[in-house]
Amino acid sequence: ENGWTVPNVPYTASTLHSSRLSGPRRAHAFIHLPSIRTASSTSKGGGVRFPDETEEDPLSDCCNDTQQDKVITALTEPDGTYLVKVGFLKIQHKYEFVFTIPQVPNLGKDCTLSPALRTTAKPRLRATRIVPRPEGGVKVVCEYSAQQEGVVQEELTLVNRSRRDSSVRVKVQARVMDRHHGTPMLVEGVRCLGTEKEISSKTNDRKKI
Repeated sequence: ENGWTVPNVPYTASTLHSSRLSGPRRAHAFIHLPSIRTASSTSKGGGVRFPDETEEDPLSDCCNDTQQDKVITALTEPDGTYLVKVGFLKIQHKYEFVFTIPQVPNLGKDCTLSPALRTTAKPRLRATRIVPRPEGGVKVVCEYSAQQEGVVQEELTLVNRSRRDSSVRVKVQARVMDRHHGTPMLVEGVRCLGTEKEISSKTNDRKKI
């Protein structure tokens, strides 16, 4: 009779009294709520202490992120070229990524990089390996140096060794972040090789040996 309930929490008013204030009479209810104890309460003062939660950093460690067993599937464009999206990258870093191209009749298995691209001095994008796939098409391993901020696009041309008139153009698209925006989460098929400075230093050390 003296009890009230709110959803899932029963409680009882122990004292109900009225006091005269200026204006209409007002009622004050003093309510006893059940005390809450938790297994993690360790403070002598009665405070509740919650265990520290360690959340995973949504940003991956660039140079420790390996996606060697993953590949990117190239998308067919209306003009017959192929588009490879490598996602977010960080400027002044070097990356390796792997993509596949489905079977292309005019390319065949005897596929290689266009000779014109092989002679380009210090290209930002270069194919390091082209491997025919048993089920058809090819798997291409590339290295890319992120040297320009914003949305960037580079091109590769793959040709047939015996029929140079048969070729396929591949457009590689990336969004390069500046160095103040943290480390991007890499898409599957992309891994970071290190900063340009680190790689250059390692190369120079090898030359000295």
